[in-house]
This record gives sequence, C-alpha cells and structure tokens, in this order.
Amino acid sequence: MGFRERKRWLFFGLPFTFTVYTIGEDLITTDKGFFNTVEDDCYMYKVTDVQLQRSLFERIVGLGTVVCMTGDVTDSCLKLVHIKHAKEIKDYIIKASEEARIRRRTVNMLDIGAGDMADLDPVDLN
Repeated sequence: MGFRERKRWLFFGLPFTFTVYTIGEDLITTDKGFFNTVEDDCYMYKVTDVQLQRSLFERIVGLGTVVCMTGDVTDSCLKLVHIKHAKEIKDYIIKASEEARIRRRTVNMLDIGAGDMADLDPVDLN
C-alpha cells in the first residue's frame, strides 16, 4: 500500500503543478518539473519525525503540508506541500518509517552529553 499525490494550488485545491509525491513502504519519491525534471528519493527508515501543517486556506480546501525531518543528505527537511489526505499520509509515514527501522535493525542513538571519553580514567571503565 502507498500513496501517490500531486502538489496542488491553494486556489480550490486544483492539481495544476508538475510535482508528484509517491509514498511507499520503503521510499518517499518526489518528482518535480516539466521540461527539466528532478527525482529525489528518501528511504523511509531515515525519517525521524513527521509534522502536519495546515493553514486556514489549506483547511478550507481540504489540503495540508506534511513535513518529514530526515537523516537524508540531500533533503533533511522533506516537505510534501499542499496535498490531499495529508493526515492519512502523515500517519502512514509514521507507521511505515518505524516498520522500516525495525526491518533494517536501525537503532536511533541519542547523545545525552555524557562527556568526552578522554576525560575518564581507564581504571573507572572496568
């Protein structure tokens, strides 16, 4: 299962743009452009956080913007702008990214500021 959505205008939510978002189980793909096209991929396991943004005009026409914070080098803040079914897509990305991390056995490590290991006495480490 996945989603395929077009970026839309805020003017009645019409899909008159050349940007297509494809959200699958393992990959988020953004296709932009008409004459010069750019295709950008982000693996689902690299998505660390997802946010839904909806302005007043987006709510009026039934659209939303899904913002994915990722560990991807090319796009650390991936935005799916002015799309329909934004809430369902956000929930899908959260679930699929967690499942992808479990499948790949990717563990998120937090730096809690424990200090520099050089400051520790080797005797204390045993």
